[in-house]
Amino acid sequence: MNRRRFMTLTGSTLAVLGGGQALAQDRKRIVVQSDEFRPIPIAITNFVPGSPADGDVSNGVTQVITNNLSRSGLFAPIDQAAFIERISNIDVAPNFQNWKTLNAQALVTGRMTRQQDGRLKAEFRLWDVVTGQQLAGQQYFTSPEYWRRIAHIISDQIYTQMTGEKGYFDSRVVFVDESGPKERRVKRLAMMDQDGANVRYLTRGSDLVLTPRFSPNSQEITYMEFGQGDPKVYLFNIETGQREIVGNFPGMTFAPRFSPDGQRVIMSLQQGGNSNLFVMDLRSRSTTRLTDTPAIDTSPSYSPDGTRICFESDRGGRSQIYVMAAGGGQAQRISFSKDDNNATYSTPVWSPRGDYIAFTRQGGGQFSIGVMKPDGSGERLLTSGFHNEGPTFSPNGRVLMFFRDPGGNSGPSLFSVDISGRNELKVPTPGFASDPAWSPLLSATAGQ
Repeated sequence: MNRRRFMTLTGSTLAVLGGGQALAQDRKRIVVQSDEFRPIPIAITNFVPGSPADGDVSNGVTQVITNNLSRSGLFAPIDQAAFIERISNIDVAPNFQNWKTLNAQALVTGRMTRQQDGRLKAEFRLWDVVTGQQLAGQQYFTSPEYWRRIAHIISDQIYTQMTGEKGYFDSRVVFVDESGPKERRVKRLAMMDQDGANVRYLTRGSDLVLTPRFSPNSQEITYMEFGQGDPKVYLFNIETGQREIVGNFPGMTFAPRFSPDGQRVIMSLQQGGNSNLFVMDLRSRSTTRLTDTPAIDTSPSYSPDGTRICFESDRGGRSQIYVMAAGGGQAQRISFSKDDNNATYSTPVWSPRGDYIAFTRQGGGQFSIGVMKPDGSGERLLTSGFHNEGPTFSPNGRVLMFFRDPGGNSGPSLFSVDISGRNELKVPTPGFASDPAWSPLLSATAGQ
C-alpha cells in the first residue's frame, strides 16, 4: 500500500484529543553518555479494546509500541505487573500518584475500536506524570491490516514529544536476504519494517543483487544486479514491482545511490583498472562525470542538502574517505586514523542530520563501524568485530544499522547501534541478511 492511500485511510490529519500543553518545546535533545545516561522510565498501559473483538489488536499495538521504545535504548518501559492502576477509560485523567510511585516519568494510554465501516480507530494519550499534563493526544483511522503501521506512528509521536527529536519507527529497511550453503548462497532483495516485521521479497534470487538504496520518497529502490554479462544498476518501484535499467554503461557499475531530491543517481563506473564517479539525471538520462583519476573511487553518498558528496577512494594508496562538491572538483581527504597508520576506510554514508559521516574501518584484524564529522574531526568507533560492514542511518540520524559476518559456515546478520555506541542489538530477519539500507520516515513523506 502506498503512503497516499494509507494516509487517506487514517483519516484527515492527526486529530488532537484534548487540551494539554505540549511540553516538547521545553525538552532538550537527549545527550547519551555511555557511563551516565539512564533510559527514561515510561508506563505503557494496555490499549483498551472498544469491544471484546478488539482485544487482540489492542494488545498487539501495545506490544509494538513497548518494543519500539525499549529497543531505542532511550526508554525503559515499566513491567505491567507492577502497575497499581488499571486504565479502563482513557477519557478520564489517571491518578498520577499511582504512577509517580512507580517512578514513571511518562504514561501512555490508548484505545482501539472497530468502526461500523470496518476501519479501526486508534486513539492514544501521552501524559507527563510529574506535572499531570497531557503532552499529546491523537486519533487515527485505518484498515485493520495496517494496525502495526499505526503502532509505529504512535511510537514516533511519543518519541518526538519525549526527546525533541523526530522518531524513526515508521520506516522500512531494504536488505539482501541470503539463504543456502555458503558456496551456493542465494541472494534476494527483501524489504521489512524497521523492527523486522512484514518481510517482503522483491526479487526471486536467480541473479546476484547488491547495494540496495531507497529513494527520498521511499517509493523506489536502486540496486546493482549481476545477471548475464556485466552488472547493471536498476530502479525498482516498490508499489508496482516494475524495474528498469538506469543506463547501459560499458564496463561495470557499482554502489548506486539517490540524490536527496530523488532526481539523480550517483554511482561508480569501472573503466579499465580504475573506477570513477558519475551522476545520471533520471529525467533526461544525461550522465556527468565527477572524478577522473587513475584510482578506484566508489561508494558515493550525498550530504542532506545535496551540495557535497563523500566517497571512498584509494588515490592515496589505501582506501580512505574523501569529501568534495556534488558537481565535482577538488576532493579533500577526511579520514586519518590516530592510532593505526595502516587503517583503511570504506562505505561512507552521510547522516540525515548532516552532522556525521558513518564508515567501515579496517585495521588490526578488526572491522569497525564508526562516525566522524564531515571535516574528519571527532572520529568515534561504535562497535568492532571480525567483519562489520555497510552502515546505514535511521531517518533521524540517531541509530546505525549494519551487518556482521562471523565467518565460517555461518552467514551475516543485521545489527543496530546508537550513535553513542550504546545499545547494540541484533535485528530479526528470516535468515542471513546483509547490506541494509534504511528508508526515510514514511509518515513524514505521506503527501508525496
